Amino acid sequence: MVRSLVDLLFQHAAHHPDRTAYRYLATGDCDGEIQEISYGRLADRSRAVAAWLQERGLAGSRAMLLYPPGLEFISAYLGCLAAGVVAVPGVPPQGRAQNHRALTRMKRLIADADAKVILGGREVIAALADQAEHLPELADLTRVATQDVPDEAAASWREPDLTADSVAFLQYTSGSTSAPRGVMVTHGNLLDNERVITERMGHTPDVMAEYGHEMFVSWLPVYHDMGLIGPVLNTVHLGATATFFSPLHFLQRPERWLTAISHYRPHTSGGPNFAYELCLKHATPGLLDGLDLSSWKVAFNGAEPVRAATLRRFTDTFAPAGFRSEALYPCYGLAEATLMVTGSTVHTPPTLLQAPETGPHAGQADAAAVSSGRPGPDVTVAIADPERHEELPEGETGEIWVRGASVAKGYWRNALATRETFRATLAGHEGRFLRTGDLGFLSDGELFVTGRLKDLIVIDGRNHYPQDLELTAEMAHPELRPGCTAAFSVEGDHGGAGGEQPVVVAEIAPDAASEAEKIIDVIRSGIGDAHGLSVRDVVLVRPGTIPKTSSGKIQRRATRAAYLDGTLAVVTEPSLS
Repeated sequence: MVRSLVDLLFQHAAHHPDRTAYRYLATGDCDGEIQEISYGRLADRSRAVAAWLQERGLAGSRAMLLYPPGLEFISAYLGCLAAGVVAVPGVPPQGRAQNHRALTRMKRLIADADAKVILGGREVIAALADQAEHLPELADLTRVATQDVPDEAAASWREPDLTADSVAFLQYTSGSTSAPRGVMVTHGNLLDNERVITERMGHTPDVMAEYGHEMFVSWLPVYHDMGLIGPVLNTVHLGATATFFSPLHFLQRPERWLTAISHYRPHTSGGPNFAYELCLKHATPGLLDGLDLSSWKVAFNGAEPVRAATLRRFTDTFAPAGFRSEALYPCYGLAEATLMVTGSTVHTPPTLLQAPETGPHAGQADAAAVSSGRPGPDVTVAIADPERHEELPEGETGEIWVRGASVAKGYWRNALATRETFRATLAGHEGRFLRTGDLGFLSDGELFVTGRLKDLIVIDGRNHYPQDLELTAEMAHPELRPGCTAAFSVEGDHGGAGGEQPVVVAEIAPDAASEAEKIIDVIRSGIGDAHGLSVRDVVLVRPGTIPKTSSGKIQRRATRAAYLDGTLAVVTEPSLS
C-alpha cells in the first residue's frame, strides 16, 4: 500500500532507475549547462539525507529548507519525508535588496516552526555561518549542506512509521491578508491532491506514454505551493520527467519559458496571470518564428486574478506558434487545501461569463468573468453566507468553502485559527469545511472567483470588489501595467465621519510620467462611470513597487499601509526647466 510520495519514488526507482526525474537549466537556457537526476539517483540521495536526519534523532522534528533554485532542494525535501521529518520550505537570504526581508521571514519561520535543523545549499549554509553573530536563533540549530551528506549514509536508512495523518511538511502561507501561518499538510493530503491534479490535468498513462514522460516545464519557486505541489511533486507521483529553471532567469528573459516549452515539448506548464503578460511584452516576430507550442496542452493560470484580456491576447499572439485556446487552463487552489481545488477541462477553452448588461463593464468582452473550472474528484465546493453559515443558491456570490481529503490538518500550533478556518459546518452537508476567505459563485458547476473577503470594499452600504476597480483602472489607460494595480478603502475626512473612500494605486512606466495628470483623470472618470464611485485618490507608482506575495498576489493591505505612511514610490511628473 502506498502511504506517501516516497513510496512512489522508490517504486519508480526500482522499475525505471535510469529515467530522468528532473533536469535543471542552470542558466535558464536550453543550450546552457544542464543538470539531471535520475529516479535511481534521486532515491539514493533522498535515503542518504533521510538516514543522516534519523541518525541525529530528528524524526518528528521540523527541518528548515533553504536552497537556491536547483535540484538539491528536491532530494532534501523527499529526504525529510523519507525520514519522518517535517519539511519547512523557506526562502534563502539572497542579494542585498532581499536579504533583510528574507532574513526576517526566515527568523519568523524558524521560531514559529520550532525548527531543529537547517538543510541548505553550500553557499547558503556558509552565509548563515557568517550571519551567526546577528542571528542568535542559529546557535542551537544543526546546519548542513546536503551535498556534503555522503551517499553511503543511505545504507542505514530505516523506513519511518508513517500514517496518512502524519504531517509531511509545513506550507507557510504567503500572507496576502495576514501574517504567514504554517499549514500542516499530511502525507494523506499530498497523495490525495496529487490524485486531484492528475485527474483534472489529464495526466493519464496514455498521455504519459505519448509525451515520452515529458510532463512539466516550470520556473515557479519551489518553496511556494504552486511550484512545489504541481511541477515537483506531481512529477514524482507520476514517475514523469520535469524541466526546471530559476524564477530569476524567467523574470530576466520571459521568452526562456516559451523556448523551454518549445524545446522539451511538455504537456503541462503554467504560472500566475502576470507571467503570461510578461511573455506578451517580449513576443517579437523573431521569437514567434522560432517557437513550436503545439504540444502544450495544459497552460495553467492561477494564484492571482485570471484576466479574460490576457487569455485572449495570449491566444491571438501565440497562435502562429501553434498555441491553442483549448490549452488555457484557469484553476483555483490554496495552501490550506494542499493546492488544487478546481481546474478547467482539458482540451476545452475556458468558460467566460460576459459582464452583466446592467453592470459596470457591460458589453466589454475583456471584462468577462473567467471560470476556474470544476472541483476535483471527491472535492466538494460550496458557496456560503460567511455570517449565517448557510449555503447560497447558484449564481450568488459568497465565501468559497471546501471539503475533501486534500484539506489540510490545520495551522501549526494555532488552535484558534484552525477552529475558525478548518472546522466550519454547513446545513445540509456532512463533515467539516475549510473556509477559504475567498469570494466567488458557482455557475453550471464551475467556480468563478471574485475576490478576498477581507479585501471587500464597502461604500455607502454597497459591496465593491477591489479586482473590479483594478480591472476598470487598467482598462481605462494602456500605460497601467496589467495585474499591478491595488484598490482599497481608507477612512474619509473628518476622522472617518465621511465614511470609507476608495483609493487606487497603479504602476506605470517612468517614461509615462509626463502623462500622469491625464492618466489620473482617465482612471477617476472610468471608475466613476463604471461603478458610480468618487475616488478619493489615484496614485501612480514605479514598476515593481506594489507589494506582492511570493505567488504574485497583490498585497492590498500592505499597499494601503504604505499609502497611509507616505512611503509609496510615487512617479512624479517631470518639472519644466
